[in-house]
Amino acid sequence: MDLSRATIEDLKKELKRREQCEKMPKKNIILLGPPGSGKGTQSGKIINDFCYCQLSTGDLLREHVAKKTPQGIKAKEAMDKGQLVSDEIVNSILLSAIRSPQCNRGIIFDGYPRNSEQAEALSNLLQSENKQIDKVIELKINEEELFDRIEGRRVHLPSGRVYNIKSNPPKQEGRDDVTGEPLIHRDDDKREVMKSRIDVYNKKTAPVADYYSKKGNLVSLDAMRAIDQVYAELKNTLI
Repeated sequence: MDLSRATIEDLKKELKRREQCEKMPKKNIILLGPPGSGKGTQSGKIINDFCYCQLSTGDLLREHVAKKTPQGIKAKEAMDKGQLVSDEIVNSILLSAIRSPQCNRGIIFDGYPRNSEQAEALSNLLQSENKQIDKVIELKINEEELFDRIEGRRVHLPSGRVYNIKSNPPKQEGRDDVTGEPLIHRDDDKREVMKSRIDVYNKKTAPVADYYSKKGNLVSLDAMRAIDQVYAELKNTLI
């Protein structure tokens, strides 16, 4: 919430929300699922009800690059050369975020880990802070449904709020519900791009589910249902 623009009523609602959050358990979770499976939408609902923080390695890297932190400078050097940012830099940035006060209630890991090696690295990182992954939630959905969802997806870039023109439309066509600012259809939300992204997910990231299944903390949910139905079951797994 932008406190500089908040009314007294807004502040009262936010205080009540945070009081309700304190009644919820503290947990660190991972949401797994291919692009378009609903991870962003479900994350927003979890954040609202549980006050967890959301950590996206992509967002964290961009933030550090913009702020020109030591890690950000090293990351930019790698990206400018067309290289992958090393796990050492990513882990250093993640560790700083994990230690931040806003992540004290719990963490949603978004876009990480992307493979079994990163899953092992994350486990070691959390252990060094006396933390652990409490639950891994996999959103399962078939490919044709993914394409239908993605082609209808519209995004409010400043906040990350996600809409769908069929299943979760904005109140005003093409406009964000909160700010009224324009929504966009991202280039990587087009079918030909999505096919490549889904193939990468199936080959590299899907095996992460097997890793956590063996650990005994994986829950698979049918993400083909309505958003609120999926969230009701997801929320139940966290309480």
